[in-house]
Amino acid sequence: MKAWLRLWFGFQMPVGRRAYALSGFALMALKYGVDAAAVYWATDRFWWPWSYFQPLISARMNYLDSLPAWLIACLFLWMLPFLWIGASMTIRRSIDAGLSPWFGLAFFVPAVNYLVLLILCVVPQRPPSQAPLLRTPSQTAAVAPAAGIGAFLGLAVALLGVELAESYGAALFLGAPFLVGLTSAYLYNRHGDRSVSGSLGVASLSLAVAFGCLLLLALEGLVCIAMTVPIALPITLVGALFGRSLASVFRAESVQVSLWFLALPLLFGAEALAPTPPLREVVTTVEIDATPEEVWDYVIHFPPLPAPTDLWFRLGVAFPQKARIEGTGVGAVRYCEFSTGPFVEPITIWEPPHRLAFDVSSQPDPMQELSPYRNLRPPHLAEGLISRRGEFRLVPLPGGRTRLEGSTWYTLKFEPIPYWGLWSDAIIHRIHGRVLDHIRDLAEADGSTAKPS
Repeated sequence: MKAWLRLWFGFQMPVGRRAYALSGFALMALKYGVDAAAVYWATDRFWWPWSYFQPLISARMNYLDSLPAWLIACLFLWMLPFLWIGASMTIRRSIDAGLSPWFGLAFFVPAVNYLVLLILCVVPQRPPSQAPLLRTPSQTAAVAPAAGIGAFLGLAVALLGVELAESYGAALFLGAPFLVGLTSAYLYNRHGDRSVSGSLGVASLSLAVAFGCLLLLALEGLVCIAMTVPIALPITLVGALFGRSLASVFRAESVQVSLWFLALPLLFGAEALAPTPPLREVVTTVEIDATPEEVWDYVIHFPPLPAPTDLWFRLGVAFPQKARIEGTGVGAVRYCEFSTGPFVEPITIWEPPHRLAFDVSSQPDPMQELSPYRNLRPPHLAEGLISRRGEFRLVPLPGGRTRLEGSTWYTLKFEPIPYWGLWSDAIIHRIHGRVLDHIRDLAEADGSTAKPS
């Protein structure tokens, strides 16, 4: 067992055809069994193999989206050792087969990776090509080009994905940080092995430079970059470990490193085939010391709210200010005014004083980007989060009280959805809370003045 662990988690032992095939199929079966069992335990849905092994990450994430956050975190941690084993063994198997290790990085390219795995299961061992000897610069001199090239490639991926492919998928939020870490750490170590801490530091610097360029070139705002850091930084560091390990077994001219960038169009092309994002629901409730009849009028329209004190709203997230309605009954139109503009909400269900439902025919930007530039509007503001419909439910409680429930259904075009859904759900809960608390305060104040002392 120790030999298998050294084979799986090391980066020096060569990997032959038999060990590669046995490890690959056995570990794939183990991971599938645990993941499918976890999904079935949490949702009573069986994750069939043909759904589990489909190449699109976004399609597989649909099964994880309904899981509790703690279980998603556990499955993410469970995935990491398998990711390391799969990538490291594929790279070493490529070297063992006489191929470039960059061929092994196709492990991360959807659809293509399955073909690569099958090829490496059958290609025999061949002598590896000899890499040229490289002049070794000082450690300080190696930092700037390594961090700069890594940041440049990361920025190029962002431009390719956002401006051309109009995609905010896995290639952008997972592939780009991994590429930044891999490239910068590889270049930092390709002249000779350097420390792990130094490699991680160069990768972190490269990511910071890439983010700084996004901000200074008016491609993104500060808040969105800050929200990306918790997912991008760990992936960048994992990429750095791969890059450092790869440099220890294969050294090449820097131009060969950038060739992996050519695989990125395949990533964005695969994401274009992703299914329609699932509809998400956020429900927030508040109990009100007033009857449903007293609450109803404030549900359909309410006077202006006070200025927000919530940090998210002060940083630019759109917040509700007031609501008005034109007409009554089904077909009426409700306008909920936000700090960035109005939501236009045609009424679809009108059941006073118990239920009000509406579609969303148009919506404003979900936030005003925090940036050195005025009127910054990256593409995700228009297409990333789209509200589809909403509903208020007034449930009578004993003692003349009311439970007011507010629901919003929306789609999210960011990957991985389980991560970005945590942010969007939390922000929508805060928006709900601002409205529901305002309705509660108005209804309770109105009810207290109407009651005899």
